[in-house]
Amino acid sequence: MIGGRLRRLAGHGYAWFLDYVYVVSRQAHGLLRPVDPTTYRDEAAPRPPVVLLPGVYERWQFMRPVAALLHDLGHPVHVVTRLRWNIAPVDASAELVTAYLQEHDLRGVVVVAHSKGGLIGKYVMTHQDPEDRIEQMVAISTPFRGSVYARFFLVPAVRAFSPSNRVLRLLGEEPRVNDRITSIWAEFDPHIPRGSHLEGATNVELPVRGHFRIMGRPELLEAVARAVARPVTPRASPSPPAPPRAPGTPPEPGRPAAR
Repeated sequence: MIGGRLRRLAGHGYAWFLDYVYVVSRQAHGLLRPVDPTTYRDEAAPRPPVVLLPGVYERWQFMRPVAALLHDLGHPVHVVTRLRWNIAPVDASAELVTAYLQEHDLRGVVVVAHSKGGLIGKYVMTHQDPEDRIEQMVAISTPFRGSVYARFFLVPAVRAFSPSNRVLRLLGEEPRVNDRITSIWAEFDPHIPRGSHLEGATNVELPVRGHFRIMGRPELLEAVARAVARPVTPRASPSPPAPPRAPGTPPEPGRPAAR
């Protein structure tokens, strides 16, 4: 039994190591061999527009495998470059995303996000998108319930993922858009031990390891392709209010009488 635990701990430690090797190499690759984000923004593409939202301390280049996939599938892929390294608070970053959607008049949008990007996407959907410009979101390794490790960090940008964080708790109390979210995560995520399960969403756990390394796995790319193709149930429009009735007039059929 002890030997089994030691092997499991060693396996998890190795997964941590590989995760950091992957993110450092991908970030360095993005800095040394940058790509113009408009390369993926083909306005004549036939499918709905995609907006990429990376995680904390990630530039959009980290998500290039997903950008290339979605571009090849026929989606115009947009990047909010004003997020830069994405270290601003979630609500402030959400304002930048909202401004981008309005500036480019994007509608029927599919947000594809990694980690913190999923929190930003959900904040826009619940608080800053009255026109429902965002149709759905695919969130990869997003700490919807926070991470117990966050409180051990002194950096505010990481401590913000504590389960007690105000914005995280606020988002947790907003389930109304969850049915438009697909949450994808690895069976072992060294940074989010509780996983990324989101009540009411389409939840997909992949048989892979890593918070960052998941981004380059073929299983992830296949899951994203399926998710963006998933039809979303149309949201019902609220019924218009009944016109005022003269005293003594019976209510219209199908409408309750005013009390």
